[in-house]
Amino acid sequence: MSNCELILALDLETRDEAVAFLKPLQGKLRHVKVGLQLFTKHGPDIVNTFADMGYSVFLDLKLHDIPNTVASAIKSLRGRPCSMLTIHTLGGPEMMRRAADAARDSLPGCLVLGVTVLTSMDDAQLAAIGVPRKPEAQVELLADLAVNSGLNGLVCSPQELPVLRRRLGAGPRLVTPGIRPADASLDDQNRVLTPAEAARLGSSYIVVGRPILKAANPALACDAIRREIGEIA
Repeated sequence: MSNCELILALDLETRDEAVAFLKPLQGKLRHVKVGLQLFTKHGPDIVNTFADMGYSVFLDLKLHDIPNTVASAIKSLRGRPCSMLTIHTLGGPEMMRRAADAARDSLPGCLVLGVTVLTSMDDAQLAAIGVPRKPEAQVELLADLAVNSGLNGLVCSPQELPVLRRRLGAGPRLVTPGIRPADASLDDQNRVLTPAEAARLGSSYIVVGRPILKAANPALACDAIRREIGEIA
């Protein structure tokens, strides 16, 4: 069996829509990702809603601010049953250290993951904001900073998996959005791989949204992806 697991990105409009979508997937799926859309609409209680349904909740807020503000935001989540939380590595080493410290105190067992280069960013997009490096080189720089600052892992493009595993070893958790089954639309993702390719290259968790959310049978879509990455037989 693979060490890679599927996370469903809950990119839906409302709590009721998300709950209705998740009910048939109970027992078919372990992890869900809550992003800014649902969190902004419903607040931190949305974490408890999905945890009470038996799901492990990945809170994808991509926090990025001065160190004290990020640490305080994480402390405000004390007691919330989230298993993963994202921050932006561009916030710098001190912000990342303070975030890791705050999570150890307020959210024991929660993995703090550093977002490196968004999967919607390519060479041209990075150049437009003044970053001369290619995405892979920028990811390497930020990955080193993140691990050295005490983060538990990274969110990265699946195409950076080989170099990050060689560079960082097996320890850090690597979470990879930008995953599309071979027959799925790329939507707004530029740097993508299939689920099987990402698992083979060392992804700890793959994040999939629209190929499941738009599927005629989401439960079958979940099973197919989990089987492809070896999470289930």
